[in-house]
Amino acid sequence: MPMSSKPLAGRRILVVEDELMVLMLVEDMLAELGCTSITSAATVDQALAFIDEKDFDAATLDVNLHGIKSFPIADALIARGVPFMFATGFGAEGVPARYNEQTVLRKPFRYQDVSDQFQRLLNC
Repeated sequence: MPMSSKPLAGRRILVVEDELMVLMLVEDMLAELGCTSITSAATVDQALAFIDEKDFDAATLDVNLHGIKSFPIADALIARGVPFMFATGFGAEGVPARYNEQTVLRKPFRYQDVSDQFQRLLNC
């Protein structure tokens, strides 16, 4: 794949997802897009710890993590100026109005959806 088709080259992405198969799919997509670093978390606490320890260029958050909403993670990312998108099978209806400006990627999604949305988030 030519370098021009790796639009996320050098980027550090946080993926917050509790379903292993979805996580593996997203990780593969991001690697294909050229991400330098992909950090995955399956719980709110784990994601918040990573946010405190590392710098990220962008993130994707599953809204529902084993029955716990990921909104504290969204708030931490907003406080740090890290762009992110929500991923959910419920669409925008499952996201509170205070996050209206955030992208919602509806599951199931395709490679092109992930590529387009991360490029939009990162202005690349």
